[in-house]
Amino acid sequence: MVLEMFIHSVNGLNVCMSGSASSCEECFLIHPSCAWCAQEDFGQARTLTARCDFSQNLLKRGCDAPFIENPRSGSSLLLSKPLSSKGSGVTQYDVIQIYPQKISLSLRPGDQISFEVQVRPVEDYPVDLYYLMDLSLSMKDDLDTIRNLGTKLAEEMRKLTSNFRLGFGSFVDKNISPFSYTAPKYQDNPCNGYKLFPNCVPTFGFRHLLSLTDKVDRFNEEVQKQMVSRNRDAPEGGFDAILQAAVCKEKIGWRKEAYHLLVFATDDVPHLALDGKLGGLVHPHDGQCHLNDKNEYSASTKMDYPSLALLGEKLAENNIFLIFAVTKRHYVLYKNLTALIPGTTVEILDQDSKNIIQLIVNAYNNIRSKVELSVWDHPEDLSLAFTATCQDGQPLTGLRKCADLKIGDTVSFNITVDARGCPPKGTKKSFSIRPVGFKDRLEVSVDYRCDCSCTYHTDPNSSRCNSAGTYSCGTCRCEPGYLGARCECQEGEVDYQHLSACREAEGKQVCSGRGECSCNQCLCYESEFGKIYGTFCECDDFSCARHKGTLCSGHGECHCGECKCHAGYIGDNCNCSTETASCVSDDGKICSGRGSCVCGRCQCAEPGAFGDTCEKCPTCPDACGTKRECIECRLFNTGRLADNQTCQRMCKDEIMTVETLKTDAPNTVQCVYKTENDCVMKFTYSEHANGQSVLTALKEPECAVAPNAMTVLLAVVGSILLMGIVLLALWKLVITVHDRREFSRFQSARSRARYEMASNPVYKQSIPSHPMETVFHMHSSKSCNGGVH
Repeated sequence: MVLEMFIHSVNGLNVCMSGSASSCEECFLIHPSCAWCAQEDFGQARTLTARCDFSQNLLKRGCDAPFIENPRSGSSLLLSKPLSSKGSGVTQYDVIQIYPQKISLSLRPGDQISFEVQVRPVEDYPVDLYYLMDLSLSMKDDLDTIRNLGTKLAEEMRKLTSNFRLGFGSFVDKNISPFSYTAPKYQDNPCNGYKLFPNCVPTFGFRHLLSLTDKVDRFNEEVQKQMVSRNRDAPEGGFDAILQAAVCKEKIGWRKEAYHLLVFATDDVPHLALDGKLGGLVHPHDGQCHLNDKNEYSASTKMDYPSLALLGEKLAENNIFLIFAVTKRHYVLYKNLTALIPGTTVEILDQDSKNIIQLIVNAYNNIRSKVELSVWDHPEDLSLAFTATCQDGQPLTGLRKCADLKIGDTVSFNITVDARGCPPKGTKKSFSIRPVGFKDRLEVSVDYRCDCSCTYHTDPNSSRCNSAGTYSCGTCRCEPGYLGARCECQEGEVDYQHLSACREAEGKQVCSGRGECSCNQCLCYESEFGKIYGTFCECDDFSCARHKGTLCSGHGECHCGECKCHAGYIGDNCNCSTETASCVSDDGKICSGRGSCVCGRCQCAEPGAFGDTCEKCPTCPDACGTKRECIECRLFNTGRLADNQTCQRMCKDEIMTVETLKTDAPNTVQCVYKTENDCVMKFTYSEHANGQSVLTALKEPECAVAPNAMTVLLAVVGSILLMGIVLLALWKLVITVHDRREFSRFQSARSRARYEMASNPVYKQSIPSHPMETVFHMHSSKSCNGGVH
């Protein structure tokens, strides 16, 4: 309350006193923090405005607490059974998936009140699945594929629930021109003259063939009997069939205590509302059941196709999840339709429907992994704001949906309710909050706290009002022609000496130039643009900011030149929504974690990021990592996304496989990662001009081939032998070179030894000095030269 007073009292402005409230009820409408003093002797001058103020100010100014009128908003639980944990069995009729079930709100305008809702999808909940198939000629191969669908589908679904029922219906189109062949020769056989398939059954709108049953053999038998038909134009009349399957509850056999799945299998686009005018059908669809005794749609040639709004309303009304099972070339169209029809999902159907069982199982898991709240019978004067707290425990403002849940997870939503005005006295309103596709609901009853308790003591023609007015809540409501706090003046009486009482400040115009001063009070002029009010006629309800010509964007109230925005909107002209649901990407993150949600639209902060939720970013550091998970789960059924059944929901990009990857294309990012088997997987990521992401990947990862053990052994032995031979050769070469070098030296030394001692110029024979020396010398010479010793 102190914060409120600070906010609304800055720069001397007191929002309660500036509103010029003349009664207790008017005071309550100015601001939820304003209170009224009903004490008779409270205040002196300008009592009419001084009585409306903050409660703390009124106490300080002498108003006794029992006379202060200041009602607050409140809530009370009326029914709060605990949440269940299991769906099927003897207790299936008492299953509770939302808490609480009933509450009551007492709302003062502008005084917000919040309450919490918990939702828990229970385990083993019963499932009703109605298979609605296009039997136009192009679906012939699909019909052959599903002839034994019932048995196989039941086996898979019983892994998810012990209580499963299956039904079957078919459709083609309206049997009138220009949608079908209407010439007499085509009435019994529209394939007459068609060489590829000359025989087929007459064209029909919708035919209910098998009510929901747990005897799946009957489904197989009914499918075996069916034959295709033929229509003229490409679009089909499937939306007629969807609406009849939704609203003909008794004939279809929808159970109240079960999930309702409607599988719509087709290979073409649907006719929409107003297309029927081409065939002269000007009556819009009435949203009613029109199945005749033969269980055929009898109004096919009488009414137009249903609109998307009508289709969404009837599906939600009957808690039906619609699953579009469509071929790849029409995926984008039906994906866009899911944004317009709550509780709808789309899956890609193979050309011959061979993946229909896995498609249904994936769609069912996808549906069970999400909880989204919807509001029914929403009163126009109430604003609702949602904050979701999903399994990670983090509050997400503006979000009413949680995804990637496991069966048994409990999620909570904080819901804030704000009343924008007061309805006529005694009015009570109600609305309900339902998880999309659930039978469970929270019923909310609302009453308004717009009356003051002091009005019960109203005194008409009171003497306290000079018998010229009605006394109520401390003030007088004067009869026409009388003015003043106690109705003491008559209109036209002007006291020029007290005109200053009608000026906001010295030098300002009397009554701001927008009124007359009478009996020391301003009487504001009427304006064709709106209401002029205030003590000095300084305020009005039409001088606020506009957006596209609409005052306060239609999402707020103009008060004295300032827009007071309704819950869920902010900004000077209230054109900025605080809802973040439109900013949540497929991976559950706000703006894919690459930007922020501003006024309900993503502003991408990451360079190179674009798209409605910043989901496209080829140049972002995490681009390869994000797309890698889709490559793993889509091509190899591995990785994180393959485990939690979110691959089909999160990975909608087109993936092409090639033998050889081209990396020279412009604006293409090449990505490489290592697989669990130590192989290398390569792919490229690019964005087309139309905004579609394209991934091109190798058909198989590149893996190194393990070498042969014998080859390795022979290579090692061969290498050792080769090294030995080389070393021997080197050793032989070194020895040879060394020997030759030594031999050369020997030869050179031998040549030098050829010189005779006689011819040696440095040799000189000795001359003995004694005869015996000569004899001895001669003997020695003979011994050396003759070898005689």
